[in-house]
Amino acid sequence: MSLTPLCISPIGVISSPYKEKFSVPRQANLVQDGTAILELLPPYNQADAVRGLDQFSHLWLIFQFDKIPTGKWSPTVRPPRLGGNERIGVFASRATHRPNPLGLSKVALRNVECDKGRVRLHLGSVDLVDGTPIFDIKPYIAYADSEPHAISGFAQEKPLASLQVEFSPLALQQMENIERIYPHFQRFVREIIAQDPRPAYQKQQERLYGMHLYDYNIRWKIHHNHADIAVVISIEQI
Repeated sequence: MSLTPLCISPIGVISSPYKEKFSVPRQANLVQDGTAILELLPPYNQADAVRGLDQFSHLWLIFQFDKIPTGKWSPTVRPPRLGGNERIGVFASRATHRPNPLGLSKVALRNVECDKGRVRLHLGSVDLVDGTPIFDIKPYIAYADSEPHAISGFAQEKPLASLQVEFSPLALQQMENIERIYPHFQRFVREIIAQDPRPAYQKQQERLYGMHLYDYNIRWKIHHNHADIAVVISIEQI
């Protein structure tokens, strides 16, 4: 059988607070405040192209893992939910390193904005890096897409927060100014770090981590006496 390769181009680009993949939640609904905007690119930035979309509360986005080196994939991967130690097939996971670097994400649609030749979809919480190319948008249809009794293998339940998050006096002081611009920023930072974004192989207790959200670098580390407590040391504007 001869198959013709498919050449596709982005229809839009995501604008999100996540400036690097390290800080991105592993699923879109794990934090409350990581909202985003999807702006459609020409020639798709037409009001007609999104006519009726505002009748849906959620969307499926097909996107590219554009921060992942191309051509690098393995038939097996080590999911974080299994502690990074057990290998399963790449097609039994949502790993980023895939034969074709495509992802699928369900997101809430808050508003459709069409103004002066620009079409923007205002989204709820996302799991997408800023600048992620979007290849297609499909409405979420509850009766067809929802399976309340589905079996989800090793990811049957939503992961619980694995870290408590504390803030140093300096970080709390810096947070006051930031929340004048980004309300609930402290909650946002807390929820991201609580999910423990560290790779399984990189959980050194003494390491200082940096996490780029909006225009800020959040510097944090694990408490020297408590492996389940993360402490935000400082928040520096970039």
